[in-house]
Amino acid sequence: MTLSTTAISFQRVARHNPLATTGVVLVLIFVAFALFAPWIAPQDPAFIVLPNRLSSPSAAHWCGTDELGRDILSRLIYGSRISLLVGSCVVAVSLLLGLIVGSAAGYYGGRIDRFVNIVVMNAGLSFPGVLLAIGFLAFRGPGIFNLVLALSLGGWVGYARLVRAQVLAAREREFVEAARALGASDLRILARHILPNIIQPVIVQAAIGMAGAILAEATMSFLGLGVPPPTASWGAMLNDGRSHLFDAPHLVLFPAVTVMLAVLSFNFIGDALRDYLDPRSRIEVGL
Repeated sequence: MTLSTTAISFQRVARHNPLATTGVVLVLIFVAFALFAPWIAPQDPAFIVLPNRLSSPSAAHWCGTDELGRDILSRLIYGSRISLLVGSCVVAVSLLLGLIVGSAAGYYGGRIDRFVNIVVMNAGLSFPGVLLAIGFLAFRGPGIFNLVLALSLGGWVGYARLVRAQVLAAREREFVEAARALGASDLRILARHILPNIIQPVIVQAAIGMAGAILAEATMSFLGLGVPPPTASWGAMLNDGRSHLFDAPHLVLFPAVTVMLAVLSFNFIGDALRDYLDPRSRIEVGL
């Protein structure tokens, strides 16, 4: 597919799915905030001005100030760094583990598949991911590295089940049998023949998983198990604003709206990718 054809296809998708366009625009804005936060943020997010504490939104502080007089807009911009960094790392680690475990279980089958599917995956699904992350962080302590590990402990199982199901269906296909008859190794068959043909639903799952990872990071930070203060985090800002919900509701309103927009944007992108990569959905919408 040429570059011009790809551009035309994406234009059609944007025209038929405005929510996907909205999601892409929002994600680009959050990425710009994360990359250029020192130049975009109007103030230092940790700069304390106690006389300005709990100020309402104004021309000087578009989103107001918190209980220490710190600019909320600056903290929201810097908080996008934590959310996108943790979310992308959690998705990357979970996806890598899911690809390895799911590919091995689906390709080899037999005892390996039974052990991985019945014992490992079911055991992973039996524990709520948030509770597992809370227990891990309570034992290891807060921090970005520990937070990524904690959220990845329960996040890889969904990818592994998806990859296993796709590999089970693809391993008996004719091109796989031809590669095996030509003497290709198992690793080459998986990497060159099977994974490229099953990657589409995995990409969709990763896009939707990004939304879940951002929400999980906000939840951990809200509980005080995320990045330590004074690092700006959307969940920590929500936690700090709880006690001022009625006298200064902007402390909760702006971080909550930001988390909502970030989660919605990746969900919109995931739904659009699912429709775009599914030939039947593309035919239905005229793509």
